[in-house]
Amino acid sequence: MYHFFVEPSQVHTDEIEILGGDVNHISSVLRMKAGEEIIVSDGYGNEYGCRLCRFTETAVYAGILEKRRVASELSSRITLFQCLPKGDKMELIVQKAVELGVSEIVPVASRRCVVKLDAKKEMNKRKRWQAVAESAAKQSGRAMIPQVLPVVCFSDALLQAKEPDVCLIPYECAEELLKDGQNSAMQRTREILNSVQKGQSVGIFIGPEGGFEKEEIEAAMQMGAQPVSLGKRILRTETAGLCILSVLMFQLEE
Repeated sequence: MYHFFVEPSQVHTDEIEILGGDVNHISSVLRMKAGEEIIVSDGYGNEYGCRLCRFTETAVYAGILEKRRVASELSSRITLFQCLPKGDKMELIVQKAVELGVSEIVPVASRRCVVKLDAKKEMNKRKRWQAVAESAAKQSGRAMIPQVLPVVCFSDALLQAKEPDVCLIPYECAEELLKDGQNSAMQRTREILNSVQKGQSVGIFIGPEGGFEKEEIEAAMQMGAQPVSLGKRILRTETAGLCILSVLMFQLEE
């Protein structure tokens, strides 16, 4: 069954008013007719079973058949600080991160990022990334659409990362920073990840193709970020975030 998102103001007593691009998608792309049923979410945990009842040029109206609360969201708010990758890798990262429960994605321009976006390119990219996030949220049954925020420089990202309760930064040279003579880097990483509690907010930093510079890691640690290891193999930037998100999802899922 097709799934759509609306603003709470579009939910009325016995019907929901669907606006914007979904109007054309429902009527012209999907060619849906009155009487067909859909699912509508208001982005605040409420989901409605609806039946399409009437169409206008600017809106589609669906009668409410059932209202229910959905529990598809993690109790922890997870922010992914993803350094800009090359090509269209960001679309894959956004799609899979949304499926895995991320709350928001902050694109970051770190020193080794090859991609440079001017204002116009960034606007177009963000529009596309947000569309990918919305599609992934619909497909995975999310109760809300995670937002892709404006691109920030690394130092500004670190300031934003002061808000979460826990901040993690996977690093290929974490062995040097984590080993203490008794415990390996992976043992220390397990301890750090196991200490993350349900309900705590989490920030995750993922570097670009060339990785983080040592000075960036040091700056992140000074701001409270904890370096972690993802194993002895070097993961691609589009793999690293999904790896740690998968571990956290398994641990934080109710």
